Amino acid sequence: MGAGKTTVGTQLAARLGLPFTDTDQVIEQRAGRPVRQIFAEDGEPEFRALEHEVIAALLDGPPMVLSLGGGAPESPPTRDRLASDPAAQVVYLQVGYEEALRRVGGDTGRPLLARPDLAALYQRRLPLYAEVATLTVRTDGRGPHAVAEEVLARLPAGGRAPYRPLAP
Repeated sequence: MGAGKTTVGTQLAARLGLPFTDTDQVIEQRAGRPVRQIFAEDGEPEFRALEHEVIAALLDGPPMVLSLGGGAPESPPTRDRLASDPAAQVVYLQVGYEEALRRVGGDTGRPLLARPDLAALYQRRLPLYAEVATLTVRTDGRGPHAVAEEVLARLPAGGRAPYRPLAP
């Protein structure tokens, strides 16, 4: 949350000539309601199950730049699926806690911002992001263009290889 997945992902997709897809948007389309409503009515476990189904289906599809929700790597099946896809380049856009909060501020569309244990949740997810990442890029204090350029420069074959780049 607040790492720049959507902005950087959109730029990467344009540069790579691939479509950009945000899993939260696909989930909302499939469920017919916003993520915050799914969380409120069905709870986080149901949301994570739907999220895993969406991610697995998208990974089975054509190459794209795919933005994953911040909690996706907490699901062991999702982590396994990301690790088992030889075409996936999982890019961890690393952002510090304070920087992430500054970027997302009072966005009421983000249900996790209301959690009293948000700082602990952030800390718990860090090693999971590192576990699934094939590439880690720091975003603190950097604009999305600079981050996208670094990702492109560090991708195998400078972003020209046929693979499915991802941004958790």
